[in-house]
Amino acid sequence: MSEQTPTVIPFQGAGSGQAPSQIFFTMQEMQAILNVYGRMVAAGQWKDYAMSPGREIASIAFYRNASERPVYEIVKNPALRKKQGAFSILSAQGKVLKRGHDLDNLLKFFDRKLIKLV
Repeated sequence: MSEQTPTVIPFQGAGSGQAPSQIFFTMQEMQAILNVYGRMVAAGQWKDYAMSPGREIASIAFYRNASERPVYEIVKNPALRKKQGAFSILSAQGKVLKRGHDLDNLLKFFDRKLIKLV
């Protein structure tokens, strides 16, 4: 019997050490973001959203009306993860409102937007 050794072909995907061609939000990040989006839609604050993956950043923008500028934008920039944090919330004017490493803590920014005085 001849003994054959299997040929191992390296996969050029996620574990190869190369940077991905586009940045996306993970499934857990999207779930957290869409939970906030659903609460804001139910409160009548937002009506639409748009996602944009890219080579350096990924973003999701929220709109009060589809024809307007986004009210808020959540940006994921992995290049800043060791410095200021990979996630940030931008205003309609592009000003950074909050930045951090943990998306769940960052999304607490929108909790105060849901509080209404009775």
